[in-house]
Amino acid sequence: MSHTEVAAKIDTNQSGRVLGVVGWSGSGKTTLLEKLVARLAAAGLRVNIVKHSHHDIELEPPRKDSARLRLAGAAEVMIASPYRTAIMRELRGEAEPSLAEHLRRLSPADLTLVEGYKWEAVPKLEVFRPGLGKPALYPDDGAIVGVVSDVARPAGVRTGVVWLDLNDPDEVMDWLHGWLCSSPQVPVGAAVNE
Repeated sequence: MSHTEVAAKIDTNQSGRVLGVVGWSGSGKTTLLEKLVARLAAAGLRVNIVKHSHHDIELEPPRKDSARLRLAGAAEVMIASPYRTAIMRELRGEAEPSLAEHLRRLSPADLTLVEGYKWEAVPKLEVFRPGLGKPALYPDDGAIVGVVSDVARPAGVRTGVVWLDLNDPDEVMDWLHGWLCSSPQVPVGAAVNE
């Protein structure tokens, strides 16, 4: 099925498809996502990304007006231009919002890819490189539907987990197209832990 046929088959609404991309730091998650997003966007699909970080995030230099207003105590600051919009929300001691809350804030899309959030109960692809010396996640996470790796499929991988070649983005795209066309849409928030 071509990229255009996939785009035509997917009906976009707020209850779109969510696919997590998980793996250890340095495994190549962002590089894989860059390739996938570029191809999906070129095919006319609208793709959202949620990227989790355990680190403090600085989106603008402290001397900029928006940062000064945020640091002065604003709860949320929206920066708007003809090119992009960003909303920064200071938590100021509040609990980190859940993935479901973040998903509800996004505009409708054909697919939302989530980098990180290993603990969430969403369908996931694991980027696994044994050379990193870290254990695979797929044996202990039933939500992992596929593994993208730089090694051949080992014996004993549970039935239903697809094994894809990290060095063959076309193979990953073919699988993703099939998954997009066959996986049910899930209401936002229903597929993730609150």
